[in-house]
Amino acid sequence: MSFADLRVRFIRLSAVLALAAPLAACADEDGPRPRSEAPEVPVEQIYSEALTQLDKGNWMPCAAAFDEVERQHPYSVWARRAILMSAFCNYQGNKYSEAILASDRFITLHPGNKDAPYAYYLKAVSLYEQIVDVGRDQRRTEQAMAALSDLIRRFPQTDYARDARLKLDLTRDHLAGKEMAIGRYYLKRGEQVAAIARFRTVIETYQTTSHVPEALHRLVEAYLTLGVIKEAKTAAAVLGHNYPGSEWYEDSYNLLAEYGAKPERPVAQAAPAEKMDVAAPVEQPLPSSAGDAIPPPRAEAVEPEKTSAESGGWFDWF
Repeated sequence: MSFADLRVRFIRLSAVLALAAPLAACADEDGPRPRSEAPEVPVEQIYSEALTQLDKGNWMPCAAAFDEVERQHPYSVWARRAILMSAFCNYQGNKYSEAILASDRFITLHPGNKDAPYAYYLKAVSLYEQIVDVGRDQRRTEQAMAALSDLIRRFPQTDYARDARLKLDLTRDHLAGKEMAIGRYYLKRGEQVAAIARFRTVIETYQTTSHVPEALHRLVEAYLTLGVIKEAKTAAAVLGHNYPGSEWYEDSYNLLAEYGAKPERPVAQAAPAEKMDVAAPVEQPLPSSAGDAIPPPRAEAVEPEKTSAESGGWFDWF
């Protein structure tokens, strides 16, 4: 490139810079435009709007309004209340993750508050309602069982704990059902040792669930397939002692008879199991102001009662 070409380029660049300088100066004089900020709204107004949405059942706008109370007025008494109300609205709208986060935030910030039991309850039922069928991963079921147990341990005399005991029993039954499904799968594949481990887990860990009679019968099946007659008879004896009128005991009795190892039928009937304490539904009015009671979660259909096995003496057999 010749010297003349370089000179022409330099002149053009100088002209561009000369035009840009006044524009930059104007920008400096005006300065950067301030970012628009939403004006602060009185806390009473936001909370009132949230309650209006609550009455209408508009759960997501309701939760957003309560979150706005906490955001704009984080140190007010209204903010403490709004956290829990946001958790409730998210729960009602099936936004379980948001409900759990809000409940955890309330528990962390206000562990000694009188509404702390309700926060633990909202967290527990949000996990409980995410339980899936036994064919899928049961991580949420285990988390629900831990949360329900924590609620019962911390606040045993509350109505929330009474309802949690019912849900905890059903949760254990669900986990036992998962073990049974895996055990049956192994049994069908001819993997008796793996199946026995699953059935024993049901008997030892979930011994008050409705799956125990079948688990004992499946143990009889598995042990007989392996040729371990003594263990099969032991499992059948436990089944007969605790569930003498069960169809599973009849099946085990007939199965052992086929192998020439018929057990003696139990003479005495097992004592009837105590009925499970079914919690009455928790009913409280919707709040109309910051000081009113917090509403409970939506009502659920009462699950059928589960018969608990007679405890004690089982593991001496094994």
